[in-house]
Amino acid sequence: MPNHVITLNLAPEQFRRQGRAMKSMTDAKTTVSELRERVLAFARERDWEQFHSPKNLSMALAAEAGELMEHFLWTESKDSATPLATAPKREKIEDELADVVIYALEFANIGGIDLAQAIEAKLAKNAAKYPVEKAKGRSAKYTEL
Repeated sequence: MPNHVITLNLAPEQFRRQGRAMKSMTDAKTTVSELRERVLAFARERDWEQFHSPKNLSMALAAEAGELMEHFLWTESKDSATPLATAPKREKIEDELADVVIYALEFANIGGIDLAQAIEAKLAKNAAKYPVEKAKGRSAKYTEL
């Protein structure tokens, strides 16, 4: 598998230099569909779809999740928000989280998975496994409630 990471942290002016007008994205203004389109366009422009099998994307996603976890390794839970408070460390954490989400979006693209439907279905399953009256305030697995 090629050692490349899809990162979309380019500023809008960098996209304009490539001959495109690209709007700045925020959670409040950007749909999942728009994110998926941007990720897919990024991969297609580089002819990377040939490498984006479900196996490769799932492994890349896991690797990036590991890189995200590294920022909190050996940190006590109570202190784990501290790295998010410092600009240089926060930016690295944001980059790793973005990589995880980018690979998840590309996996959905390649697999033809409707993320909104999949999330809605999974939340319904989780609600059945973890009813509020049994799970509220508890971290136990559903088999132990």
